[in-house]
Amino acid sequence: MQYRTLGRTGVQVSSLALGAMNFGAIGNTTQDEATAIVDAALEAGVNLIDTADMYSAGGSEEMVGKAIAGRRDDIVLATKATMPMGDERNHRGSSRRWLVTALEDSLRRLGVDHVDLYQIHRWDPTTSDEETLSALTDLQRAGKIRYFGSSTFPAHRIVQAQWAAREHHLGRYVTEQPSYSILQRGVEAHVLPVAEEYGLGVLVWSPLASGWLTGAVRRGGDVTTNRSALMPERFDLSLPHNRARLDAVERLAEIADEAGLTLIQLALGFVTAHPAVTAALIGPRTLDHLRSQLAAADTVLSADVLDAIDAVVAPGTDLAAHEKFDAPPALLDASLRRR
Repeated sequence: MQYRTLGRTGVQVSSLALGAMNFGAIGNTTQDEATAIVDAALEAGVNLIDTADMYSAGGSEEMVGKAIAGRRDDIVLATKATMPMGDERNHRGSSRRWLVTALEDSLRRLGVDHVDLYQIHRWDPTTSDEETLSALTDLQRAGKIRYFGSSTFPAHRIVQAQWAAREHHLGRYVTEQPSYSILQRGVEAHVLPVAEEYGLGVLVWSPLASGWLTGAVRRGGDVTTNRSALMPERFDLSLPHNRARLDAVERLAEIADEAGLTLIQLALGFVTAHPAVTAALIGPRTLDHLRSQLAAADTVLSADVLDAIDAVVAPGTDLAAHEKFDAPPALLDASLRRR
């Protein structure tokens, strides 16, 4: 396992981190299975576990808490808030009112008195940066979080938040968690350069593109990822962008074979090769999934292999840009762009 410094924090984290989104109802993973996955990941050298309050409506945090009981101090523990937690209109977002409550709920579910990294799951256009950063700074000073970061923020919002922190003398985001894979390279154009400029640690989610880069989607075969049931439109091969992804996967599989690698090793080795990336979040649903992904822990791709990948999906290109969840609100809601 490789280890890297998380931004400018001085904290050392493994280049493959364990994402716990599949723990609980989302991945139909039991507590025993989740604990076994955590045990195996830690044994392999993984030292960062990332979850969120909304994963399985808090179930993921509860499972992570039970799985790490008795060894909390050896783990860099990260969670997130902002996404809706129920129907109540104020049980979401990035206001002080909600973040204070959401964090207390997360600490209770995790069974800990603090988290190492508390992340704003999505940019909240209804809340000012000053409001959010002020709340996070106070929670940090109270010892309930060590650091805070953002997730899936557009590049201009990352810059704006850094400016707001300096302008109002508040703590700043020290990490960003974007979606990044061989098939979704748009963040290379703006987000990753901005992260490097501000010295942010970068924790990449969906490096296997929801299963597209695991070998679960191949021409002439059945789709074998559980994501096809949760998000069928993502694997509907009648859609042009999915056909483009399938063509890319077939060519990438050939590159992997020629390099003596699995497609998973190629995919994870690609994202961890970028100088802005600190760690790739792997989200196994089973022990077998975990083992296949841990096989990429020490994968280093040659320049020739990276060049061959560039020839399949050009740098800065997204093959399904609409799946990135970072579109400005005015593009999604007509009322915001009309008087």
